[in-house]
Amino acid sequence: MSQQKSYHSGFILLTTLFFLWGFITVLVDSLIPRLRELFTLTYAQAILVQFAFFGAYFLLSIPASYLLSKIGYKKGIILGLLTMASGCLLFYPAAAYRTFNIFLLAYFILAGGMTILQVAANPFVAVLGSEEGASSRLNLSQAFNSLGTAIAPAVGALFILSDTIKNEDEIAVLSKTAKETYLATEASAVQMPFLGLALFIFLIALIFLFAKLPKMINEVSTGTYTEAFQNKNLMLGVLGILFYVGSEVSIGSFLVNYFQEMNMVPLIRESNILMNIAETVAKVFFKSLNGADDKALLGIFVIFYWSGAMIGRFVGSYLTRIMNPGKVLGVFASMAIILILTSVSTTGLVSMWSILGVGLFNSIMFPTIFTISINGIGKLKPKGSGLLCTAIVGGAIIPFICGNLIDSFGFDIAFIFISFCYAYILWFGYKNSNITKQ
Repeated sequence: MSQQKSYHSGFILLTTLFFLWGFITVLVDSLIPRLRELFTLTYAQAILVQFAFFGAYFLLSIPASYLLSKIGYKKGIILGLLTMASGCLLFYPAAAYRTFNIFLLAYFILAGGMTILQVAANPFVAVLGSEEGASSRLNLSQAFNSLGTAIAPAVGALFILSDTIKNEDEIAVLSKTAKETYLATEASAVQMPFLGLALFIFLIALIFLFAKLPKMINEVSTGTYTEAFQNKNLMLGVLGILFYVGSEVSIGSFLVNYFQEMNMVPLIRESNILMNIAETVAKVFFKSLNGADDKALLGIFVIFYWSGAMIGRFVGSYLTRIMNPGKVLGVFASMAIILILTSVSTTGLVSMWSILGVGLFNSIMFPTIFTISINGIGKLKPKGSGLLCTAIVGGAIIPFICGNLIDSFGFDIAFIFISFCYAYILWFGYKNSNITKQ
């Protein structure tokens, strides 16, 4: 009974981490349209933010796996949280000095801390019970990750995107006093959310410092990366994670700009229902859309993309418990492809809601690919987790490719490219649909 209670308390604590990094990952997206205007960047240049953020997963996941085997998972989680808080604090000078390189450094450090947390938390949740229920448990934890991603667009829209950004030429013609006032206001819009985040992360680190986590994972390094690389299904799963994360991040990062390109603002403003939705969301955060920039209005609707992922993960936690996870993965990937192709082949509200609907079917992909990939690999789980988290670099690679495609050919071609990424996930799910859980 006491061990079962330990499982439950450990699961709850770890789930708070899923919420935290989901919230922060999507909050990053809110800064992309702002930084693009602030520094007059192309889409490919603006997506360097995601490259710095997700590049940390590629560089640090395997070292994080090694580190955790030396210092243990609890100390690793605390170190990861403190690293994240340090990254959040760097946003203060980055905004004050309007220096793009400091922004990129802050993103990299923030993601470095999140890398350590992901390498530790995903396999930890997977082993908090039977292996047969691993996909279900990880889907449930990821549902709270999606709760964070659902809240973040509103926070970003109302606190980061709401005021109109001036370019360098417009700032140059301001008086000295007006210029100082504008720059201070501009910096504060970025600084305050991230200072608040730093404080919140410090508090969570304190909780973990005094928490008693169950001794569930062998913290002695076992297996080798050579053995892990030789496991074919694990390596196919690594590629699946790369394509999934890259696709989800690409869509989320470009939604505001995609809606601007489609001239969605007049259509939204003409709809009483849509405006009531937007105003209601704003009021929840004690803000108003009166006088807000168009990007804030569009950013509100990004909530539906990430909220769909949250709802889908709660549903997916049940579906992957009663059905073969591979089959569920294949069906969800098929629906994502259909919705993307619908969006690029239509206009207006149909196109908007189609692309937002992809979030619902993204929902179960990460936890299901992850657990299918490490199913039955025994002592290689820590190494497998490190490799799978390394593949989160897809959030840097795929958006960068999409940014270049948008600059050269437009959004439709970029989204069609993303549909091919989902096609691979569809194949991976089908390949694993008849595998018996070990």
